[in-house]
Amino acid sequence: YDLVCGSMAEVVAEEVESNEESTDESEEEESEDEPKLKYERLANGVTTVLQNDAASCMIVHDKFLALGTHGGKVFLLDVQGNEIEKFEISSVKINQISLDDGGDYIGVCCEDGKVQVFGLYSKEGFHENMDYPVKVVALNPHFGKSSIKQFVTGGNKLLLYERNWLGRWKTAVLHEGEGPISNIKWRDNLIAWSNSVGVKIYDTATKQRITSVPRDNTSLRSDMYPCRLCWKDSVTLIIGWGNSIKICSVKERHPNELRDLPSRYVEIVSAFETEQNMYISGIAPLGDQLVILHYVKEDLEQMEKQNHARPRLDIVQPLSESCEEISSDALTVRGFQGNECRDYSLEHAEGESHFYIISPKDIVFARERDQDDHIDWLLDKKKYEEALMAVEISQKTVKRHKVKDIGLAFINHLVEIGEFDKAARKCQTVFGKSMDLWENEVLRFKEIGQLKAISLYLPRGDQRLRPLIYEMILHEFLKSDYEGFATLIKHWQGMYNNKTVVQAVLDHLRRDPQNKILLTTLAELYAYDQRYDKALEIYLRLRHENIFQLIHKHSLFDAIKDKIVLLMEFDKEKAVDMLLDNADKISIEKVVESLESRPEYQHLYLHKLFKMDHHKGKQYHEKQISLYAEYDRSNLLPFLRDSTHCPLEKALEICQQRNFVEETVFLLSRMGNSHQALQMIMKEMQDVDKAIEFAKQQDDAELWEDLILYSIDKPPFITGLLNNIGTHVDPILLIRRIKEGMEIPNLRDSLVKILQDYNLQILLREGCKKIIVSDCLTLLKKMHRTQRRGIRVGEENICESCHNALLPGDGAQSFKVVVFNCRHMFHLECLRVDDENILQFCNICNAKRRGPGSGVIEL
Repeated sequence: YDLVCGSMAEVVAEEVESNEESTDESEEEESEDEPKLKYERLANGVTTVLQNDAASCMIVHDKFLALGTHGGKVFLLDVQGNEIEKFEISSVKINQISLDDGGDYIGVCCEDGKVQVFGLYSKEGFHENMDYPVKVVALNPHFGKSSIKQFVTGGNKLLLYERNWLGRWKTAVLHEGEGPISNIKWRDNLIAWSNSVGVKIYDTATKQRITSVPRDNTSLRSDMYPCRLCWKDSVTLIIGWGNSIKICSVKERHPNELRDLPSRYVEIVSAFETEQNMYISGIAPLGDQLVILHYVKEDLEQMEKQNHARPRLDIVQPLSESCEEISSDALTVRGFQGNECRDYSLEHAEGESHFYIISPKDIVFARERDQDDHIDWLLDKKKYEEALMAVEISQKTVKRHKVKDIGLAFINHLVEIGEFDKAARKCQTVFGKSMDLWENEVLRFKEIGQLKAISLYLPRGDQRLRPLIYEMILHEFLKSDYEGFATLIKHWQGMYNNKTVVQAVLDHLRRDPQNKILLTTLAELYAYDQRYDKALEIYLRLRHENIFQLIHKHSLFDAIKDKIVLLMEFDKEKAVDMLLDNADKISIEKVVESLESRPEYQHLYLHKLFKMDHHKGKQYHEKQISLYAEYDRSNLLPFLRDSTHCPLEKALEICQQRNFVEETVFLLSRMGNSHQALQMIMKEMQDVDKAIEFAKQQDDAELWEDLILYSIDKPPFITGLLNNIGTHVDPILLIRRIKEGMEIPNLRDSLVKILQDYNLQILLREGCKKIIVSDCLTLLKKMHRTQRRGIRVGEENICESCHNALLPGDGAQSFKVVVFNCRHMFHLECLRVDDENILQFCNICNAKRRGPGSGVIEL
């Protein structure tokens, strides 16, 4: 049967079910909370010992376990429960066992008063028989390492035994007079013990008792509900008594507060009580939490149904005045029905989260659950997805589980509950590159009729299955899902036998020859097989958008030379772009010739060709005039403007035949017949603005004269001229020719505009004049400042006339030098001038007309 029954709700449900029928389904459900600890019964040698005897106490060391029995024996066990050594101490109950930190010495006390302390690896020891039962014994933690051996025993009084360096033992009474000592725990220099009144702490370093913690519930018999002590660390003591728990912290007293007080004091940092019917049988730390072994006392009504309830192991988070329950497990230990609170105890291994629950006929080992245990629990609860996630995250730390095994279990579970798509998706992460597992799973999905579910997740990279597997799935889709079949054909390219699949598609097309999906898929298969001519034929038949992609990808331009019209009919824009981009593969001449029967397509092709390059296809510019006139008049005039290869006479003839006035005007002007062009604008178009704009462009006085003569008897034309010719022709010429009495629309506004334009011109001229004058003045000042600067004359300068050094070698010798502002320098005598005052210009610069050098400087 199970050691742990989970939560108390589960325990109650099991007990009720074993005694009476229950209709409440909620009591039968298992708890969804995962246990925090994992339990297992200590077996092997322990089983044999407890069959013939009963456990009375136990102590845990990281090397071994020491078990005391009611029969007076002490057994040394390994952590699996195998017997290492046995000591027959007495014929009556072993009350307490104590070990030093090194596990080299053991102390034992018995109900008949025997006290023994001896080395496990040496012959030295202490043996004494008291005349009263000795309940507890505790060795100094450093007993094996210290030269002064110490231990304490507790009966009616607390005795300290100490052996000096001479080998003599002496005894000192640390405490007496408050009833029998029920428990002792020694940590470093601190000894904690309990009696009928409370808990005391003694400091062996200062030889002072530093505190006394009173007992809370005095109504409980101390022999039936003994005090439980546990040192969490060197300064933290945990006290459990009845249903009361206290956590005490030993602290150093400030030197100013010492006086006659002990150097240390105790502060209770947490104090709380458990449930009324639960009594503490053992207590141990688990990080900042507590592990509590409870003896559960049932009420009278429940006692009639059965004996005592199972003991319970709780993990709680202590607070200052209460606690928060983390987990609670009821333990099914052997013989629990007849056990009392004093029959249980809880021991733990220092530094490890290992706990031992001791009862007379059973010992249960508990430890914190690791990741393997967590995964076991998830699998037991059928939480496969969480288990798979957990093992994937902890692959390096788990020991008993593998991703593949849990993944397979998860996939099997999903298949069982009908979630085929999710099961197929998980195959990717679970199977990875294991092709054997993949193929086995595909065959299983085939058996259950779910090949479609797994098809989307099959391997597609370098690692792939046998072609037969892919073909089997394709055949399944071909029977019922043409669209899915077409999708897989694209995704699985190269993974199946192409010829086999082509034949299968052809067989289906015989029954349904017009099916577009099958025809498209067949074209793709032909393309994969490099039979592009067949693929192209099908695409053209279907007018499929992939036709241009296929042509580009495989350069099928030779195959489409006789299919240009078909391509244009399918998508003329894409077709033209493709033909122009690949003019080196399909010549312009070939395209124009192929489109001869479809001039609208021919025009579109030649138009885009002209837009791309005005000189390509120049031999077709004459042809394009008619094409533009027929299909695209809006682009005819831009074409005539941009083309340099268009025959103007032919263009003029066509435009005149079709009465295209604007185009005819442009051609006449381009051919030099501006007067006729202007006449057409005025007579045919009756548009004074265009006539004026045309005259402005030509900038010909005769044209302006013609325009004025034509407009002189047409008031609207006169208005247009008055508004626009002010900056090109003197308005007086027009105004003088206007007949008296002629009514001209908006004459006043036109005259005002003429005056405004005139004023604007005057203002512009004046502004320009001011700017020019200002610039001249600024430049003149700058030149004057420049010419007034001194000019350095040094030994390196020479006369521009004689080319000798300008300065004499003898500094005392007098000399005369002429320096012009143009930086030319001369000896005065070299200039050959009679009158020095008329020397104004540099001979060199004056001869070259490079500008004046005024302001002669004489040195």
